[in-house]
Amino acid sequence: MIMRRIIGFVAGVGFLGVASFALAKEKEGAGMSEYNNGNQAFEQKQYEQAIAEFTQAIQANGKQPAYYENRGFAYLALGKGPEAADDFSKAVELAPKDERAYIGRAQALLLQKQYDETLADLDKAIQLKPEDGSAYKFHGFAEIGLSQWDKAVADFTNAIQKSPDDPQSYDRRAWANRNLKNYDAAVTDYTLMIEKNPSDPEPLVKRGATYVSMTQYEKGIADYEAALKLKPDDYDTVQRLQYAQGMLAARNAPPPTPTPKEEPGLITPLNIGIVLAVLIIIAVVARLLTRGKSEVTSGRIR
Repeated sequence: MIMRRIIGFVAGVGFLGVASFALAKEKEGAGMSEYNNGNQAFEQKQYEQAIAEFTQAIQANGKQPAYYENRGFAYLALGKGPEAADDFSKAVELAPKDERAYIGRAQALLLQKQYDETLADLDKAIQLKPEDGSAYKFHGFAEIGLSQWDKAVADFTNAIQKSPDDPQSYDRRAWANRNLKNYDAAVTDYTLMIEKNPSDPEPLVKRGATYVSMTQYEKGIADYEAALKLKPDDYDTVQRLQYAQGMLAARNAPPPTPTPKEEPGLITPLNIGIVLAVLIIIAVVARLLTRGKSEVTSGRIR
């Protein structure tokens, strides 16, 4: 899930800011035509074509960090982390004070789940350009990868302060808070996302799941139903809705009526045993009372 989000975001990050161009050039303007063609192909999401154009630009002038950076972002868009990391490393070598190269390499390292190395690159990017919200955001991604939820919340909060219109930071901060069981904070972030983009069903589903975790099933059901109106064929949401409905029905079901116990009759094994015991005792007592007494005889002589 994290990797898909990174890949989906690199197209936006790749061309933020001003690309770094080296002062020394092999030839004046060498590779610029191919570089511009690569940028156009990238914007049209033709990433393979963009890579081919950037490669030609590099062949014409291998001293321009921007050529490597943008080819690196094209590789990222295709999920090719190692190739992207190589290009960003070359850009860092050519322009060690360009924060874009560090942010790009950090994303490539994230794809490879090299979280500690990712954090090191992003720390450098933040040092070079503290006002860049994207560096804090990807820092948060790495913290999530390490399950360091508190630190992730702090990173996304910094990212939101610097880039308040980026929904991804709200989404990931909410996820970190859910793992901390800070459900109210997560609901607040999802609600902001819903208000900013009411046609997106995803934050509705996530807020619904958060409500269900809070056992507020009615609210969760309402969010799932609203999400299904926007995306009726989402099977995952249908399953979530059915689960919440089942939990609510189970909670609201009346307690089972206890089965009345049948009163036993007089003739039971226990009662029969008691009667027999009493009779035996009476017989014994009677025998003891009559023992030793002479029998009564008639006075007549026969």
